Amino acid sequence: MADDLGDEWWEHQPAGAASSPGYVSSSYTVLPTWTEVKKANIEASDGEGRGDTEMMQQETAPVPALSKKTKQPKECFLIKPKETSEDATKTRKRRKKKITDVLAKSEPKPGTPEDLQKLMKDYFSSNRSVIELEELNLPDSCFLKANDLTHSLSSYLKEICPKWVKLRKNHSEKKSVLMLIICGSAVRALELIRSMTAFRGDSKVMKLFAKHIKVQEQVKLLEKRVVHLGVGTPGRIKELIKQGGLNLNPLKFLVFDWNWRDQKLRRMMDIPEIRKEVFELLEMGVFSLCKSESLKLGLF
Repeated sequence: MADDLGDEWWEHQPAGAASSPGYVSSSYTVLPTWTEVKKANIEASDGEGRGDTEMMQQETAPVPALSKKTKQPKECFLIKPKETSEDATKTRKRRKKKITDVLAKSEPKPGTPEDLQKLMKDYFSSNRSVIELEELNLPDSCFLKANDLTHSLSSYLKEICPKWVKLRKNHSEKKSVLMLIICGSAVRALELIRSMTAFRGDSKVMKLFAKHIKVQEQVKLLEKRVVHLGVGTPGRIKELIKQGGLNLNPLKFLVFDWNWRDQKLRRMMDIPEIRKEVFELLEMGVFSLCKSESLKLGLF
């Protein structure tokens, strides 16, 4: 009976009334199910979340700035001016000419007595008066024939001293020599001694340089024996004269190793230190012996 009444009641309700949640009739109320309530809550929360995010996006959205025309920085290019040949020559550093550069391009010329006289004037001009410089001029008669670059040492010595054998036999004085050959180094002195074998014969030759030989040892050797030929450097010969180990009075020939050049194409007199020692040696009695014509000078 009750089922029949319920069916009749549903038949008289409007369409969709039974499907709507929370529908209340005039006789009794039909409550929504738990699933329908949960679904309704989720839909409500989604609606509120979308509303909040939309509000936040509207609040945080940047306000578009007023459009202004900003000037873009312009690039500046500096054009280097073309360098002319004149500018290049001005800015280029001038390389100092060395004596090796000059000598490498020039042909070798034999030394002359005028070369020695000129070097002496240049050296002594800074501390000598005009009258004193004139006194330093050596007479032409004291100079022997210079080497013309065709001689060996033996052939040159034979030419300038044809009576060497007689002079050697008559020489008996110790602490002296008959001939001095001045060069720029000890190595060169040894070369000269080897190259003069044909000339010296039985002559006693002594090495007069500082390498591995003390001055006192050389002084003792000069005191003990008679020496005819001395080959060495101006510095050591000057020191032997100062210490009284070498007397220049018996000296007859003073030969300079003038034309020989080292690896840098320098002659003996091109080196300032050696040139200074040579002129100091000449002042230690050589000038007076030359003027008295007892001593002859040669340029090999």
